[in-house]
Amino acid sequence: MFSRLNPDATREYKLAALLHDAPEYVIGDMISPFKAVMGGDYKEVERRLLAAILIRFGLKATMAPELVKAIKQADRGCAFYEATELAGFTESEARKFFGAPGVARADIAGYLEPWRPEQAQASFLARFAELDA
Repeated sequence: MFSRLNPDATREYKLAALLHDAPEYVIGDMISPFKAVMGGDYKEVERRLLAAILIRFGLKATMAPELVKAIKQADRGCAFYEATELAGFTESEARKFFGAPGVARADIAGYLEPWRPEQAQASFLARFAELDA
């Protein structure tokens, strides 16, 4: 979502942001509380996988701190709206877990409908091709 919310970002930042969850493809998507319980080894594996993926696509192995911060902000904002629009959370419940969204709902409205896996895959691959050109 970062790459859509920050149109003035460099191509490299947009591509790195698009790939920031790529390790989940290899090790699965795990919610943050489980990651915290699993501790340092899990986070280290995830970090090393991300570095390898970024290098594979011609990017630096580590992302700039300001990019990491912006991605986290976009992720939290999207999580807030996913919780309230798709998962039935009240706004106060969502604020407890994710904080106030730093993203305007209008900026992500088109993404607040559930997608079939094929649609999500096609959208990701199209955006990837656009940024990796």
